[in-house]
Amino acid sequence: MNMRHDAARSDTDDAGLRARIITARRATLDWLDSMQVSGLPAGVTRMSGAHDPAQWPGMLLPGTYNAVQCRALLGAVPADGMALSDWLLTHRQPDGVFRIPGMADDAVFKKPDPVETWRYIDFHVTNYTLGAIEMLTPRQPPRLDFIAPLLEPTTLLAWLALRDLRDPWQEGNNIVNLASFLLLGRAHAVLDPAAVDAAMTLLFAWHDRLQEPATGFWGVGQSHDSRAALHAMAGSMHNFQLWYATGRDLAYHDRAADYALSQPTAIDSACIDVDLVDLLVHAHMMRPYRRDDICIWLRGKLAALLAMQNDDGGFPDERHGVWRQDGWVRGYAEPQGQSNSFATWFRWIAIAEIADLLWPGWQSWRFRQMLGIGYRRPVA
Repeated sequence: MNMRHDAARSDTDDAGLRARIITARRATLDWLDSMQVSGLPAGVTRMSGAHDPAQWPGMLLPGTYNAVQCRALLGAVPADGMALSDWLLTHRQPDGVFRIPGMADDAVFKKPDPVETWRYIDFHVTNYTLGAIEMLTPRQPPRLDFIAPLLEPTTLLAWLALRDLRDPWQEGNNIVNLASFLLLGRAHAVLDPAAVDAAMTLLFAWHDRLQEPATGFWGVGQSHDSRAALHAMAGSMHNFQLWYATGRDLAYHDRAADYALSQPTAIDSACIDVDLVDLLVHAHMMRPYRRDDICIWLRGKLAALLAMQNDDGGFPDERHGVWRQDGWVRGYAEPQGQSNSFATWFRWIAIAEIADLLWPGWQSWRFRQMLGIGYRRPVA
């Protein structure tokens, strides 16, 4: 009798969670509609209600690429996205890099070397703009001239030697963005497939040499510092996507899952939450390990994520503090706690990944095909 009662309660809980997702989806799409900028193509979106496009026109680029990919995930991308794709392409430089208008040398920082700072920012903005274009106009070939130097093995090895695993979160972004461009270029036949394969071989060799067996992560100081371990997890979720996309067996995957399961299901930042979810969803897909524990944890996280939705239908990153565009340290800023397109998209990625694992086929979620947050390994 107890078993029947528990099963019935689980069904009721699942039905309630699914109903909440449907309601939350409608509210989010309404909120995204409310962020439309008048006089520009349909889908050009403000970052948040606090974003003044007249003062910060450049922020329309990330506001829009976040919104496009969120809409696509929710099954609401426009059938004819050419005008919006063309608008995104106006931000492309001759070498293929996309940049946020208004960013300048004296206002950006990721590393002391300005070349490294700009490469991080350029990789990040370009990957997510290309992801939006892929959702709108999938046959649009990318321009990837900026990647050409890193296809030369000596240059790539030198670049890898400069990766600083004292900041694995930053480096995880650098590496997954590079891999995303490599695989995209091969898929569109704009990069030499043999050169791409050689570059991927070097990337895997670098990872195999430096992975921490105790956790499965990359990063310095994980064993004695909880913050370092958390950042190693967050960075490594980017690196792990190289394995997901190529079907390789990921070493120490079970230990990574153990770490994620040790974390509370309470809400953290949009980045941390989606990283933990992505880790556990892929571990469940790829490993016969603690699957019941993973489903229990994900149900708890799903309830917390849905409770995080603001009354306007969007989602915040965190409740307190200041939110800034990554790398633009003396540029655009807005208060945390309000809905913005970045957090709304990231939180929906986490919700959709959980829902698709718990209830396969219940909804049609459109995940990114390019590597980067929002990518999910296709179900076999």
